[in-house]
Amino acid sequence: MLILAPTLASAAEAGTDRPHWSLELKGGALFRDTAGWSRFYGSSYLGEYGGALAYKLRREVEIGVEGSYARAKGKGVQRQVPTGEVTHEQAPLNLFVLVRGVFNENQWLVPYAGGGFTRMFYRDRVTGQAKTQGSANGYHGRAGVQLLLDRLEPETAKGLYRDFGMHHTYFLLEGKYTRAMADTVAAGSVNLGGASCLAGFLFEF
Repeated sequence: MLILAPTLASAAEAGTDRPHWSLELKGGALFRDTAGWSRFYGSSYLGEYGGALAYKLRREVEIGVEGSYARAKGKGVQRQVPTGEVTHEQAPLNLFVLVRGVFNENQWLVPYAGGGFTRMFYRDRVTGQAKTQGSANGYHGRAGVQLLLDRLEPETAKGLYRDFGMHHTYFLLEGKYTRAMADTVAAGSVNLGGASCLAGFLFEF
């Protein structure tokens, strides 16, 4: 029994020593679901950058909050008359549930999918005029794949775990769709969301 005790204790510790939190940092392009967007802003997309923090209810399921920011400049038009340069900013706040297809800790590729509630904050500023700002409720869905980086740099991975308690690091590719209707200066009633193509890193701790 004395010989087996350390082995059993080690096995029990390994079973409970799993990540409980995840942090995502990512960026990419948002293709707005708005007719005539490129006519106002000169491009069909705008840069989107953000991050997410989630708690793992179990190894495969997590809940969390995600925030991002996007900004574009263009020409405002009202009643077919140019009104000056307009700056559009938006910052969605997402509450989500996410499911990951992870079956062991050394899995190279991990697919995932999730979605939930979106609160979209926005602001339009036209040169020489008052700004318009507000918020709108909506929803979002996202899916992607995560590539485990630990095995590419095993010594670095061990050091991150030893020094910071970081279990795994992943590179991720993600597609996301958001819908949140609001009234804007440049285009009237529009969906402030659209389709996003994102890339970034996921840290589990």
